[in-house]
Amino acid sequence: MLDTNLLRKDPDHVVHALARRGLTFDTGRYQALEARRKAVQVDTEALQARRNALARQIGQRKGRGEDASELMAESQQIPGQLKALEQALSAIQKELTDWLLTLPNLPDASVPDGLDESGNVEVRRWLPGSADPAGNPPGPGFEVRDHVQLAEPLGLDFEAARSLAGARYMLLRGPVARLHRALAQFMLDLHVEQHGYQECYTPYIVNSATLYGTGQLPKFKDDMFWVTRGGHGSTPDDEGQDEDLYLISTAEIPLTGTVRDRILDAADLPLRLTAHTPCFRSEAGSGGRDLRGLIRQHQFDKVEMVQIVRPEQSWQALDEMVGQAEHVLQALGLPYRVVALCAGDMGFAAAKTYDLEVWLPAQNTWREISSVSNCLDFQARRLHGRFRPEGPKARPEYLHTLNGSGVAVGRALVAVLENWQQADGRVAVPPVLQPYMGGLETLGPR
Repeated sequence: MLDTNLLRKDPDHVVHALARRGLTFDTGRYQALEARRKAVQVDTEALQARRNALARQIGQRKGRGEDASELMAESQQIPGQLKALEQALSAIQKELTDWLLTLPNLPDASVPDGLDESGNVEVRRWLPGSADPAGNPPGPGFEVRDHVQLAEPLGLDFEAARSLAGARYMLLRGPVARLHRALAQFMLDLHVEQHGYQECYTPYIVNSATLYGTGQLPKFKDDMFWVTRGGHGSTPDDEGQDEDLYLISTAEIPLTGTVRDRILDAADLPLRLTAHTPCFRSEAGSGGRDLRGLIRQHQFDKVEMVQIVRPEQSWQALDEMVGQAEHVLQALGLPYRVVALCAGDMGFAAAKTYDLEVWLPAQNTWREISSVSNCLDFQARRLHGRFRPEGPKARPEYLHTLNGSGVAVGRALVAVLENWQQADGRVAVPPVLQPYMGGLETLGPR
């Protein structure tokens, strides 16, 4: 959530930063809310001062043996008036908070200008071999097959998945299922053993407070799958309340949500957390994009990286996480490029984002496989996640949160199939995955 102190001290900065995202900040609405808030606070302070003055006057009159009934009658009215002002202030603050929850993070000054992907800026690319004149990986010298053609003989079954759940789901059997598992295991092992992350197993269903805190709600409700505990019969939860629960769209949600309403010790930072989870997305509004294959599914797997850090650590952590995602792709021998997203193409909670795009030969293009973002204190403010700096009088400060795909397993499967395909339709297993595949060096039809 945006810093209300920044709004009060430098509203022009907020207006300009949101305009870079293509959004118009309603300055008039904010000024009206601020005027109402200040008026209520002035009235509250005046009443409090009057209450204190009356208390002194009543004491003085009683001390002199004089009648204080008129002053006492006035004093007795003040608690109710203060209560009404408190309720008015609470209503104003709720209106402001509900509005701010709909506004995205402010882009960092280093983020490129632009309102869509055409404004993104390539930072670098990595190719395991030579490049063609356009700087892309050269063709393999034979007619390439796409990942569906390669995976179906290995156990990819869309028909079975469609009969079980509908379109945009997959069922994997045999060799391709094992390859999918191997990718996830390799990524987890790499992040835990070499990058210093703590492996986590998280709930796949979370409550709305967690989603508001991490920035998925209220904006992205239509992109999520949600259920009411106990179904539509409105069965109360463990605390006797009905509550909508949501399937996670990324492990970022539960991993970052672990700091909600907590004050961490500075000595415990940074936290580096990773998890392999399924992710569920309704893909509302995605239209007919990527209907073929595994690129855009309602259910897919991802290995996620999250770092919870002190404010002065977050930019270094961002570079570190990008490098860790790159390490995954380099180890798999997959060509990729790093792209700095422009202000208008970033995610809701991000202050700065780098995408990693992998090369897909069958599409002859780069496709996103990882997105790494620094959210600064945006999520921590919504989550009330803080840390206590060293020192006996140090006051708690907001944490900084970062997240990144380390990487998307389904898209890594697509990239491995297409980039490691052989002329005869078999798929070579990247050497780094062979220990997870029982030593298999190639995969072919069963």
